[in-house]
Amino acid sequence: MTTTHSDKTVRLLKGATYASVATALLLVGVKFAAWLATGSLSILASLIDSLMDVIASFINLMAIRYSLNPADDDHSFGHGKAEALAGLGQASFITGSALILFMHGIERLKTPVPIQSLGLGLGVMAFSILATLILITFQKYVIQQTKSTAIKADSLHYATDLLTNVCTIIALLLTRFSWGQIMDPLFSMIIALIIFRSAWQIGSEAVQLLMDQQLPREQRETIQQIVLGHQHVLGMHDLRTRQSGQIAIIQLHLDLDATLPLGKAHTIGKNVEKLIRESFPGADITIHQDPVLTSATIAGTVDPGR
Repeated sequence: MTTTHSDKTVRLLKGATYASVATALLLVGVKFAAWLATGSLSILASLIDSLMDVIASFINLMAIRYSLNPADDDHSFGHGKAEALAGLGQASFITGSALILFMHGIERLKTPVPIQSLGLGLGVMAFSILATLILITFQKYVIQQTKSTAIKADSLHYATDLLTNVCTIIALLLTRFSWGQIMDPLFSMIIALIIFRSAWQIGSEAVQLLMDQQLPREQRETIQQIVLGHQHVLGMHDLRTRQSGQIAIIQLHLDLDATLPLGKAHTIGKNVEKLIRESFPGADITIHQDPVLTSATIAGTVDPGR
């Protein structure tokens, strides 16, 4: 069947991507001003991370808009994998930013530079933490409602930003001490490693989605419980699942009494599909009914016309 996205899902996904781009642009502006005023490598590290956020969030925006297109003749399962491709693109950009930051940290260790306008730098980083927290809170709500892979990847990256911003504040505070000058480049290198770990997580999940990884075991067990709980279902087999954007794709075979009329078997299949969709809204579900000869049928005690 063709599955379409609800108006609420579309609004939430678009709203989350617009909020992400707007937040990233705002933070780039204030961090750039703070870096010019302070010369802090930790702030530069955070600035570069925000620049990567702008690129990654824009990729997300384009990918989600494309993934929301309904299925067509060339893409019968929809365009949901565009989200996984966006996640892979994010991972690539984030990895690049981590490498750049790490190299800058090594260079600054060789030639330390004193930090200027410390108060401004601390104020900017505190503002960055507040703006990021607001965005992540909204993203978490959108993820709960839509299960979007791209928004989840974006939220993970911004959650990493919170940690990098805290590291930047600590590094700035330590520069008050004479021995603290080296902490600025050291913390920038730590931030680079944190960013790289985030890139690895995002990239790994995107690859698994592109490779059609099964839905989590808990969800597959839920499907089995729903199906086998139906009074007319004798069994099930060949359960196949995967995720495409916000759409869960579920395929399975139902074992039904071979003596059931075709119309009744079809009705049972539709009832099972409805029950599954109650737990997996918007899912693309395909059910095949298989006739099974029961012991009662073989013994001839069942009326074929019942």
